[in-house]
Amino acid sequence: MNKLKIGVIGLGNMGSEHCRLLRSHQAQEVELACVADLRKSRREWARETLPESVHVYEDGLSLIAAKTCDAVIVAVPHYQHPELTITALDAGLHVLCEKPVAVYTAQVQPVLEAAERSGKTFALMFNQRTNCLYRRLKEIIDSGEMGPIKRMSWTITDWYRSQAYYDSGSWRATWAGEGGGVLLNQCPHQLDLLQWLFGMPSTVRAFCHEGKWHDIEVEDDVTAYLTFPGGYTGVFIASTGDLPGTNRLEVSFDRGKIVCENGQLTRWLLPGSEEADFRTGKDAYPHPELTPEVLETDGENPQHIGVINAFAAHILHGTPLVAEGAEGVNALMLSNAMHLSSWLGYPVTTPIDEELFASMLAVRAKQSRHKDTHDVTFITDHSATGRAL
Repeated sequence: MNKLKIGVIGLGNMGSEHCRLLRSHQAQEVELACVADLRKSRREWARETLPESVHVYEDGLSLIAAKTCDAVIVAVPHYQHPELTITALDAGLHVLCEKPVAVYTAQVQPVLEAAERSGKTFALMFNQRTNCLYRRLKEIIDSGEMGPIKRMSWTITDWYRSQAYYDSGSWRATWAGEGGGVLLNQCPHQLDLLQWLFGMPSTVRAFCHEGKWHDIEVEDDVTAYLTFPGGYTGVFIASTGDLPGTNRLEVSFDRGKIVCENGQLTRWLLPGSEEADFRTGKDAYPHPELTPEVLETDGENPQHIGVINAFAAHILHGTPLVAEGAEGVNALMLSNAMHLSSWLGYPVTTPIDEELFASMLAVRAKQSRHKDTHDVTFITDHSATGRAL
């Protein structure tokens, strides 16, 4: 096999972007073989835009059954991720699934069992793990060179969305169609990075404000307080209603702090240990003079195509994936825990009560309002963000 033949299921915002990437000069050892979408207009777009060699199917099940590809990228609404992933794996196809892996954690185990019995590769599109800033920060945390973590705080409000975005799909921002808001749509990347960098918190207390900034029924503003087994704490803030927004991750260590913001990692390094050299000293108000240092990285940040290339290389050559499918349960557990804590009004421990969460979500989905809207697909590449096709 010289190239991995990939099929894209779902030609919405991300699916159409994956098609573009698979045909770009950045793509390595991959070939766009087929696509599928339930909407006629999207299939017409595919026939008009993509090469004649790319087969076009009316739905994902038809694409899987046709076996005109070696692997699929699943880029459909969230509730369909587990079903299509299991079907593709059982059909002998490798799967790269868009985030989140599912809507609630109880859905994940059958997917993992399908991956195990199929022997095929199951990976997730956690493209932010390819960012050199987060990779460098993980190296520092794992090395222990800054000493124990004391606290972390992440304000991630640069996911601004207008009402037009939420009105672009009948499934968007509904409990029945999407299963959540900013936590399940925009923030799976940051929730994955949070657990990847710091581990899973043991308790979560969250406040999820539903429809605070938009005419939607799900959360668009979240503040959560986290406690970790190591004794440190965290604060996580997310919103799609702040313009301009902020993306600032600050980590306090025994030997100083690191801030990830505006495309760089900045470190303030203490001359010693805060606990050993400052806390017990005679100076009641120590203020060491510190010079901020911008940390070097390798500068590489391939994002989605980096995940796709690693997916192909893993299948063809056995090299590591960016994110294995089994890792998706942690980010989803965080999302579910924040929802559950907000619904119950008190802190919850992880792992959460999966049956309780699923039952409470089902009640909300049953009461979900119907949206009459004309579905719109937006161009999502950086040169034309937010324009409708």
